[in-house]
Order: sequence, then structure tokens, then C-alpha cells
Amino acid sequence: MDFSFTKDQDLIRKSAREFFEKECPKEKVRELKKDSKGFDPKTWKKMADLGFLGLVIPESYQGTEGEFLDLMIFMEELGRNIVPCPYFTTVCQCGLALDAYGTADQKKKFLPGIAGKGEVWSYAVNEEKADYSPEDIQLKAAASGNGFELTGEKLFVPYANSAKWLLVPARTGQTGDPREGITFFMVDASAKGVSVEEIPTAAKDMKCEVRFDQVQVPEENILGSENNGFQIMEYLLQMGGVLKSAEMSGGMQEAMELANAYAKTRHQFGKPIGSFQSLQHRLVKMLTHVDGLKHLVYEAAWNINEGTPDRMLNSMVKAKANDAYHRVCIDAVYIHGAIGWTEEMDVSLYLLRSKANENDCGGTLFHKERIAEELEKSEPMFLSMRS
Repeated sequence: MDFSFTKDQDLIRKSAREFFEKECPKEKVRELKKDSKGFDPKTWKKMADLGFLGLVIPESYQGTEGEFLDLMIFMEELGRNIVPCPYFTTVCQCGLALDAYGTADQKKKFLPGIAGKGEVWSYAVNEEKADYSPEDIQLKAAASGNGFELTGEKLFVPYANSAKWLLVPARTGQTGDPREGITFFMVDASAKGVSVEEIPTAAKDMKCEVRFDQVQVPEENILGSENNGFQIMEYLLQMGGVLKSAEMSGGMQEAMELANAYAKTRHQFGKPIGSFQSLQHRLVKMLTHVDGLKHLVYEAAWNINEGTPDRMLNSMVKAKANDAYHRVCIDAVYIHGAIGWTEEMDVSLYLLRSKANENDCGGTLFHKERIAEELEKSEPMFLSMRS
């Protein structure tokens, strides 16, 4: 396993960091919390022009055909600057799914729109339970003419108010196994019967409720095969979980650096507060969390890049990210004192984002249960050593 990066990957990191620092300073992050779209279309267009939206999309579809590690690095920098935009749902979820499971015609039709034009896509998966389980997929898709009719609702759909297309898993069959009978549809967000309403959230991260009232979808807009959509759900849960954890890792790193810088400049009793041992201990604990998650993310991303994804490791990464990001932000606020809770200080923005990211691609308990499932399947090490 090699954690070193190539010159091209170092350039991606440098370019992304400089771009976000220039185009999306923290004052703009605050402004966008009040914006009706939740992101800046001009910045989004620049991201498309620079090739950021096509990092892992093949060159034949106007992408740059990079590696999964390239995307992981970009997400780390996106999280470092907590940039409000639909990148994760458009590229890391819908874009990856289209590239992995789309037909040649579907890729030709949809991928250039993402990579070249910056078309916004949204992955509409959550329903009543909002837990990413196959049992939660209850939106009905009934055969109708040369396609299907979708009826039901999806919750916490990111940036659905700006999406051109929605990627929607729906229930096309009922068996004793909830993993069966799921089909993925690519739905025109402007189609008759689709309605979108913003859900107020503390982080103002533009989550929406999307209702489907007898929405007609042609058969050619099925992604993958009918009744076999669970495979796509699992793929997106693992790929998306690692990439969301990379975003959270970047946010953790910046939150720690903000706290460290404040501890050096804030004086009390005639000396910097960072000189007090209790705060030094807290900063060291933060560094332990930051480095621990960073290396877990790198390991999981490296395995995916090599074509050997590890289901248990991917869940370990997201469970760690959910816990560690919030802990680091709480400690960063503590070091700032009472003012750290106010939006006047940048660190409070990271605290809100840590909670907003927690349930994206699965909460902590959800992933701990998946880890337990994998451990039950594996043979204890001492037994393998005996044989």
C-alpha cells in the first residue's frame, strides 16, 4: 500500500485548494446559507470549465478519466473549505453510477452534460426511515405503457431544487427479500408530477422533499436492469461513504488548524493559551483523530482504486468520520471559548457541517451493524493460524 501521491495528484490538490480559497471564502459560505439555490452557479460553471466535474469521467464523454484517488483528493479539499455545492451528489453519486452501470447510449447522453456543461444531478434515495437500507425503498414504480409510473416521495434529497435529473431507486417488485425488486430510474426533474420543497436544516445545506405523482419514465431511462437495483445502492453506499469521509476528513483538518492558530494568538494571563498544558493535550487528541481518519480514508480509497474494495473497511471509515469530525469540531469550539459557538467564528461553520454530514451515506449505528455483519462472516485469526 502506497500513500504517496503522484505529481498530477499533488497538482489537483493545489489547484483545488487555491480555487476554493479564492472563489469561496468563508463570508461567501455564510451568504450562500441564505441563497435560494444553496450554491453559486457561477462558481459551479467555473468548476466545470476547469474539468473538476469530469475528474473520473472518461475522456470520450468530455471528462479527464482520472483515478478514484483523484476524486478522493478533490473531496478532501472541498471539505477543507466546506464549499456549498452539489458536487458530491452530482459527481460522486450519480456520475459514478452512470459510468459504472449505464449503457453506452446512456453514457453518451448524460455524462457529457455533467462533465462539460455542469448539469446538476441529485441522488434521491432516502424515504421515511432515511437509513439507506433496502427496506426503506417503498416509492412505487408500476409498469405503464412503454415505461413506468412513479408514485411516492423522497426525503433529504440534496440540491433537488436545482437538479436537471434525479437518480431514483424505486420498488418494482415485492419478495421476501427487500434487496430484490429495486430498480433505478433517471427522472427528468422538470417532468409532470415532480414537485420539490426545501426542508429547513440547521446547516442550511439544501435538502429537499421530492414528491412523485404518477410520473411517467420511459423504459430506456432505467439504470442497470429491472429489479436488480440493490447492487447499485450498495455500490454508491461504499463509494459515496469513502468520498464523503474524505470530505469530512478535510473539514476536520481545517477545524484543527483553526483551533491551533487561535491558541497561538489568543492571550490570557500574559501568554498564549496554547502554552497551557490542558489545551496542548486537547490539540494532541484532535491530531490523533485527524490523522487516524485521514489514513483510514487513504487506505479505503487505495483499495477501491486497486479494484479491491473492502466493505468492512469502508464502513469503518464512515463510522470513524461520523464520530471524529464532530469530536474535533467540539474541541475546536472549546479552544475558542464561548465565541466559538457563534457564526462570527469560522469554526462554528465546521461544527454545523460535521452534523449535517453525519447521516450522508449512513449513520454511525448503521455502519457498525455492517461491520458486525462482516465480522460474523470472517474466520477468527487464531483459527486460521492453527490451520
